Amino acid sequence: CCTLAKKTVTLQPLITENMSANIKRILFSCILFCVSSMLMAQISINSPYSRYGYGLLSDQAFGNSIGMGGTAIGMRSRFHINPVNPASYTAVDSITFMFDLGMSIQNSNFVEGPVKTNAKNASFDYVAMQFRFSAGYIPFSNVGYDMSKKTTVTSNEYGDETYSLATYKGEGGLQQLYVGLAYKVLPNLSVGANASLLYGDISHTVSTQFSNAAASISAHGHQISASDLKFDLGAQYTHTLADRKELTLGLIYGLGSDLGNTEGYNFTHSVNTVSTAVSEQVDTIRNAFQLPATIGVGLAYTYNNQLTVGLDVKHQNWSSAKYFGEEDYFNNRTRVSLGAEYQPDVYGRKFFGRIRYRLGGHYTKSYTKTADGSNVNEYGASFGFGIPLFLYNSRTYLNLSGEYVHVQPKLSGLLEENYLRINIGITFNERWFMKWKVE
Repeated sequence: CCTLAKKTVTLQPLITENMSANIKRILFSCILFCVSSMLMAQISINSPYSRYGYGLLSDQAFGNSIGMGGTAIGMRSRFHINPVNPASYTAVDSITFMFDLGMSIQNSNFVEGPVKTNAKNASFDYVAMQFRFSAGYIPFSNVGYDMSKKTTVTSNEYGDETYSLATYKGEGGLQQLYVGLAYKVLPNLSVGANASLLYGDISHTVSTQFSNAAASISAHGHQISASDLKFDLGAQYTHTLADRKELTLGLIYGLGSDLGNTEGYNFTHSVNTVSTAVSEQVDTIRNAFQLPATIGVGLAYTYNNQLTVGLDVKHQNWSSAKYFGEEDYFNNRTRVSLGAEYQPDVYGRKFFGRIRYRLGGHYTKSYTKTADGSNVNEYGASFGFGIPLFLYNSRTYLNLSGEYVHVQPKLSGLLEENYLRINIGITFNERWFMKWKVE
């Protein structure tokens, strides 16, 4: 009996070790696939409002935060990577390796008066890892639209019309690769920083053609090519209110950037269908683009490691940022988000008790400036689940979330957008560097 008991004790670490080895093989395969996909991937979106400035801005939230409305500044978790506030990296112990990746599929609906249209897209959103430091890829902004406008130019007494057809196209975006570190100054105070390489190309064009065959076809637009560094700082202070209750205050500050390595091109091009083609390129502009500073504050309340409620407020002074050498091209951007996460039974053996249930919402006053100078408002609601992949170890999660977003300009009568987005993410969280002691 004693011999049998001894063998049972020694087999458990071996079983765990074999399972961990299999997980490592799967994880490394995923890393290689995601890195190759990231190098070749083009982020796909459809939004007419992405034609303004650098396009639609990403809030850099990962799978667990997306289900909570993007709330992240005050969040600390040993199960997930949180690049929004680099101070959160200290919540993860030094023997843990994490790998996080995510993608989304989206159905878009556009409404302008009686006209309605739909579009579907899928995109690879982010990939990151953390082991004593964090590194990864996150999009900064996305541009993608293709739309047309038909206008009657002249008409005669017989009802014949000459019309123009203007086509607006845009593509590209700014991407970022980041590396981040954090340090515990005090047991309840952490600071951190991210250094990011911004890069990418953005192209906007407008082409006009006429129904009259003798008329010319013209095109004009601009292109931005960027490559520069960006730095973001963060801090978190956690105060214990009472037994099993904690309150965390988070602060972030993103330094503004002059995008010193950025080039912008204004160009014109015209082709006459009768005479010889004529083309012209004008104005190569350097050092005429800026990103504003970002400041944000967040609060997170945690009870018994089961319930977490968070609130974020983030502001960017876009009105003072230069775009093609001019200020006041954008409006200031403010984002407010509120979210909650609940896990019924942290250490239980029942599957549904180990799931993390998430709910959230957000409001964004966009940096987009419409023709009358007003903002575009964005309202969103989300829900999600963190599903443990292994009951014996709930550190690895499949993150699923659904998000509804309504985009409405302040000036009535302009284009409205509605999005239904499904986000899929997975967080591998393994204690690879724990030393097993077998007796």
